[in-house]
Amino acid sequence: MRHPILLALCVSSALAVTACQKPKSDGEDVERALEDLNVIDESNLNDIMLTVGDANEAAEYFRRATAQNPERIDLQRGLGQSLVRAKRPSEAVGAWKKVVLLPGATHEDRVALADSLIRSGDWKQAEAELNKVPPTHETFRRYRLEAMIADSKENWKKADSFYEIAVGLTTNPASVLNNWGYSKLTRADYRGAEDLFTQSLSYDSKRFTTKNNLVLARGAQRKYDLPVISMTQTERAQLLHTMALSAIKQGDVATGKGLLKEAIDTHPQYFEAATRALEALENNVSNG
Repeated sequence: MRHPILLALCVSSALAVTACQKPKSDGEDVERALEDLNVIDESNLNDIMLTVGDANEAAEYFRRATAQNPERIDLQRGLGQSLVRAKRPSEAVGAWKKVVLLPGATHEDRVALADSLIRSGDWKQAEAELNKVPPTHETFRRYRLEAMIADSKENWKKADSFYEIAVGLTTNPASVLNNWGYSKLTRADYRGAEDLFTQSLSYDSKRFTTKNNLVLARGAQRKYDLPVISMTQTERAQLLHTMALSAIKQGDVATGKGLLKEAIDTHPQYFEAATRALEALENNVSNG
């Protein structure tokens, strides 16, 4: 929001300039100056809505704006981005489809369309859209999506190649390393998955999903001690619970039982999930 004094100075400056021109144009020049100020303020508001605003409120803001100015590609992009933030991918697909048809649309706009298609579960159409993007458009986002599509088709060699390229195109590859690690996990390459999850946490030590995935990869190798990573007390309890379930799944019931007890004792509050799992395990043992 602009300071009232600054706004007044801007308007005054505009009026001063128009005073040197013909009287019949004064009204037009003042109106044009005010329109310019409105465009500047609108741009600031657009930026705010794309970043700190509530995602659903932002989507409605951009929906109204695009209804009034359907040819404005920046507003159409704002609508697409806001709908993705609001976790409304199917609607985002519709918005990005409009963007790619407008004059001034870029290759990155088509990548954004492919991203929304993947989020909505339409992998085949996402691949078709990415195939329309020339190979010279080499961006992190494009290769991350290419890797995910290759993963969905179990084309592991191509997926690994795309993941590796994507990692090299960003300064913070935490998310893509996590995705790559999960890919390795699904292939039963547990050691490779563990390495990738560890690398991911070196870039972002707060991602609990990656911590949990790391514990799963270690548990699959029967490594039942928690890795040396930063974690809160609650996270430690949750990770012990994950490790316990992994041990039980592999038949190491006694180890799993001990880990469940440790998880319950570690959690700062009542840990219902772990307590329920322990009770079920003990009842199963006593009935067996």
